[in-house]
Amino acid sequence: MKLTGKKTAPYRYLAPTILLMIVFMVIPICMVIGYSFVDKAVVSQNPQFVGLENYKTIFADNEYIGAISNTIIFVVVSVVAHLILGMLFAMLLNSKYFKSRTKTIARVIYILPWVFTASVVAILWKLMLQPSGIVNYLLSIFPQISRNTEWLSNSSIALAVICFINIWCGYPFYMISILAGLQGISGDLYESAAIDGSTAVKSFLHITIPQLKPILISIAMLDFIWTLQSFNVIWMLTGGGPVNATETLSIYIYKKAFQKVDYSMAATAATILLVVCIFIAVFYVRQQKKVRE
Repeated sequence: MKLTGKKTAPYRYLAPTILLMIVFMVIPICMVIGYSFVDKAVVSQNPQFVGLENYKTIFADNEYIGAISNTIIFVVVSVVAHLILGMLFAMLLNSKYFKSRTKTIARVIYILPWVFTASVVAILWKLMLQPSGIVNYLLSIFPQISRNTEWLSNSSIALAVICFINIWCGYPFYMISILAGLQGISGDLYESAAIDGSTAVKSFLHITIPQLKPILISIAMLDFIWTLQSFNVIWMLTGGGPVNATETLSIYIYKKAFQKVDYSMAATAATILLVVCIFIAVFYVRQQKKVRE
């Protein structure tokens, strides 16, 4: 009996957490997937099963196609820019051209955007991007730029502005992760390469990048999932507007569910997004296994 007790002890310790995950995660996910196969979910006492009809309808919705397009642009631009900026600042902080105190001050300044919450970021940038805000004031020195530019109300530039803000508040995660990876690379590799006549560019391509590859893939996959589900900053800045110019999949799902009260279509869009995230998560887990091996 004691042996049996020792064997089941880990499961008993995990039981409360597993129960909470089932109640607050597994069951709601299953309910949402179920809603995607019925018509008038939640709002009707007897919802009708329609099979894949909701999926056919949603892919014929121009608003949904536009949300997919905005999401792809938003995610790709953000992840690539995060990677480039994170690498740039990490290498700058890891260089030997700055004193220790200078590096400490720079680290504090560079990491500040990541410290702010989504609400603070949204309020801060909304105030700065107003027609009478500091951004237009500083840009007024250029005659080509109007001082009354509506950065968040202009459908032609709103998505670019949202991408810029997301890049600004997300690159520190890359910077910290890459900096940790750079500090773990042995200096002997670079010294040996220098003796063999390798240039800085070749050392970067053949030493730095291969050594950082597991880290880069991991943080890129995580950032891809986080950015794909990004909601708070976009909603508080533009609400998906103007004229759906910044409407991403997360905004589309929210509007369908809580503004148009169409839970069936919202569940359908959420299920599709869930499948994409699961696919990326599986790739991420496999990559982590390869790194450990």
